[in-house]
Amino acid sequence: MNNTFPTEGNLSGLIRKDFQKDIDDKQTDLFILKNKKGMEVAVTNYGCAILSIMVPDKNGKYANVILGHDSIDHVINSPEPFLSTTIGRYGNRIAKGKFTLYAEEHSLTINNGPNSLHGGPTGFHARVWDADQIDESTIIFNYVSADGEEGFPGNLEVEMTYRLEEEENALVIEYRATTDKATVVNLTNHGFFNLAGIANPTPTVENNIVTINADFYTPIDEVSIPTGEIAKVEGTPMDFRTPHTVGERINDAFEQLVFGAGYDHCYVLNKQEAGSLDLAATCTDPISGRVMEVYTTEAGVQLYTGNWLNGFEGSHGATFPARSAICFEAQCFPDTPNKPHFPSAVLLPGDEYQQVTIYKFSTENLNS
Repeated sequence: MNNTFPTEGNLSGLIRKDFQKDIDDKQTDLFILKNKKGMEVAVTNYGCAILSIMVPDKNGKYANVILGHDSIDHVINSPEPFLSTTIGRYGNRIAKGKFTLYAEEHSLTINNGPNSLHGGPTGFHARVWDADQIDESTIIFNYVSADGEEGFPGNLEVEMTYRLEEEENALVIEYRATTDKATVVNLTNHGFFNLAGIANPTPTVENNIVTINADFYTPIDEVSIPTGEIAKVEGTPMDFRTPHTVGERINDAFEQLVFGAGYDHCYVLNKQEAGSLDLAATCTDPISGRVMEVYTTEAGVQLYTGNWLNGFEGSHGATFPARSAICFEAQCFPDTPNKPHFPSAVLLPGDEYQQVTIYKFSTENLNS
């Protein structure tokens, strides 16, 4: 069942009928969320993809600050299938698509070199979710992932809420999940952000000023699987404990940046305590003055700088060249099921997976 509020006259210029389609006896649709401060977020229940986030710059001018598409067919057939979607059942990579849980080996679909990535080719990003927009600023999505889907064990019931704060421009994402069999769960949102606003072409994010509240990260091998080491960022181009622009060191001849073709690494967040909702990262576009803060209960955040974007077309003729987006994917560490010393991603019957991640937008005038 899909319940939606009126979508006409939205700031994003998206049209509801362009998002209505029957897929496997389920209806896709367009949903518009608004708050009292004028922020607007457009989403669809196909992959829970975020289609636009309209927020003002330092002069009060609104623009869409997330990469998205302007029809359901474009979402389904996107050259970047994970473009600003919900990711599951396991965000990031699992080595060789295999893991053992309680002496039982599970084989997943391989879709990224030798590895399983983001839950496989028909993961949560490629599913039609039930949607219930309960008020102008809140929508609840539900999906039941069947036992064996993409190779994962257990029937997983997932509820996810997108909610706009009323007194500040913040998108809150709350996840809950339960299972009837031991499984692994690592949900995230793969928002591709550009605080300058999407355009033709969308500018690179190399001038964005980033801080990440992490003393350590998880180094990767040549196929982007963690080596298992928890390495210090100190003294490396991976160090964003103090503000640096994305482009300042991204092309350094540093093995980790070579392996990732730029930043594509999980940072080990400094937490007040396990599961606490803390500031993970801050990103500022110095020209527009837009600032995004990321808060999460998760242990890690994957920094990805859109290294593999290739210039394809998105909403309203905007194009998305390499490094025209930055992602902060709150999550467990990659390949956790094969790394016993990483914090566990196992979910057992009777327990509940919970996560809260917030993307908060504001402005500052760097020239004043």
